[in-house]
Amino acid sequence: MIPVIGLLHMKGGTVWTAEPEQSVFEALKLLDEKNLGALPVVENGRLVGMFSERDYARKVALQGRNSHETKVGDIMTSKVYYVDPQMRLEGCMQMMTEKHIRHLPVVDEDKLVGIITIGDVIRVIFMEQERAIKDLENYVFTSMY
Repeated sequence: MIPVIGLLHMKGGTVWTAEPEQSVFEALKLLDEKNLGALPVVENGRLVGMFSERDYARKVALQGRNSHETKVGDIMTSKVYYVDPQMRLEGCMQMMTEKHIRHLPVVDEDKLVGIITIGDVIRVIFMEQERAIKDLENYVFTSMY
């Protein structure tokens, strides 16, 4: 299976982030506009947390807090699991499953370089399985004739 860097190249695009001093409302607007489920929280170029829809639901909505007044840094998940760009996707899948996380930041030399989701990993697994099936079909077909 390919390393994380391969998946990031396939995904392309920008890594959307939030800042700790940003309001939860502003971060929610970005999640909505970009159709995302979570944002890495970055301060001075360093990953300091993750902000997700789950954080909002549990730490703002259910507690009756105001999303315009609450800062991302006050409710973000501070214990962040992340991976190196050279890590294989099997390891990412295992980490995501064991830790019950759906969004995994990719950090290279203390710099956030991307984010992968469980959906991204599953998509690559399916692509690789389809390719293996086609290769086997071609092998069987050419062996028969």
